[in-house]
Amino acid sequence: MTEAQGGAQLILKLYELRREDELRRARDWFASQFFPQSPEEVLAAWVGPESARYRMVTTYWEMAATLVNHGAIPEDMFHDANTEHVAIYLKLQPHLPRLREMTKYPSYMTQLERMVGRMPDLDERAAPMRAYLERKRRELAGIEAAQPPASAPAASE
Repeated sequence: MTEAQGGAQLILKLYELRREDELRRARDWFASQFFPQSPEEVLAAWVGPESARYRMVTTYWEMAATLVNHGAIPEDMFHDANTEHVAIYLKLQPHLPRLREMTKYPSYMTQLERMVGRMPDLDERAAPMRAYLERKRRELAGIEAAQPPASAPAASE
């Protein structure tokens, strides 16, 4: 079996795991309801009522990143087949340094962080995803979309 074939089998196995009902519900919660604005909010999810959901999602993507980081799945193949891991990282990334201090867990989410950090097109992928996540966060919070600045020309001009 070639490296690509082995990696493809693992990606298909990871996809099969993602289809499991409880993980699917956890991923939906993480995607549509979890928009942490501080490390304290992340920690509250990690240890609070949503702990199982939070841990299912984060450990799933940390495990997947570990497989990539150790060469079991070719990195380019993994990134071509997935996008959700970038969204997970973008939600957690601003809070990771302080979260690691608070929990005394310095390696928390480092596999995902390392893998995503090596993406040559991270900025290109992250920009529209950040905008989408912010729009979804604002919708959930009931905040209307920001209006263009007063000095901006009207669309009809």
